[in-house]
Amino acid sequence: MFRPRIAVTLGDPRGIGPEVAQRALTRLAEHAGDADFEVVLPDGSTLSAQAAPKIDVYARSLSDEAAGADAARSIERAVAGALKGYYHGVVTAPLHKPSLQAAGWDVPGQTEMLARLTASSPVGMLMCAESTKLGAPLRVLLATTHLALRDVPGAVTGARVVEQGALLHQSLRRDWRMAAPRLALCALNPHASDGGLFGDEEARVLEPAVARLQAGGVRVDGPVPADTVFARALAGEFDAVIAPYHDVGMAAFKTVSFGSGVNVTLGLPFVRTSPDHGTAFDIAGTGRADASSMVEALTLAARLAHARFDTGSGRV
Repeated sequence: MFRPRIAVTLGDPRGIGPEVAQRALTRLAEHAGDADFEVVLPDGSTLSAQAAPKIDVYARSLSDEAAGADAARSIERAVAGALKGYYHGVVTAPLHKPSLQAAGWDVPGQTEMLARLTASSPVGMLMCAESTKLGAPLRVLLATTHLALRDVPGAVTGARVVEQGALLHQSLRRDWRMAAPRLALCALNPHASDGGLFGDEEARVLEPAVARLQAGGVRVDGPVPADTVFARALAGEFDAVIAPYHDVGMAAFKTVSFGSGVNVTLGLPFVRTSPDHGTAFDIAGTGRADASSMVEALTLAARLAHARFDTGSGRV
């Protein structure tokens, strides 16, 4: 029977990553799972899920540069193992972006770092909650990620929307086993611009992008106003929503899934997931950190790795 191997990195050692990983792995190790998890440490050594209690969760005195270097080395070693085919997926605990940059990585975050390490393009940031506070799943692809709001309109190009929409369609077919995913493109302007009253991006950029995606065989509606598209997705009308910018997608996503959402990187040669929270330095080491999102990240990584790599019984 196929059992995927999943690498787990601990993120910034001063944050809550090590402790939520420790608790999540311990919880999963107590049950008969269908994946093998290995913690990849900065020195290249590994710990099994059963050895999770040995994870050091109190390394608080490191400088930004040292902490960023430790976090980066773990990711580099996990990615190297995945590129060699040893790991089928990588689950990354949160790191501190300024520390990563202090360690010499001039990237906005882990998504861009993984894209660089794997020479992957395009990649996408999908926020995924297979179960929400309303019960139904919500999957939101951020067509643009960490940008100042004033820079968003120029970044939301037709080419970008088509690229990300096609990537989402392909990923849902391969890793979620959806035969014909139903997508929605969230509008940029209020009320999808109301026929041009509040901007022209819908008519000039988004509608032609939707037409191009549809011509390529992608089932996508839109642009759909932001004040209705997420409710429609949660009602089961869409399998995923393409959000034009970070906060319009994340506000809706975290409202219904805070603490249990998962960040999935699309477009890599292996599965990558991460919990949807940050390092939370203020509560690190207090025992108050919630491991729920890490449990979901580990569980989803195993599920997607099975879908992508299990070639038995006719699966691809």
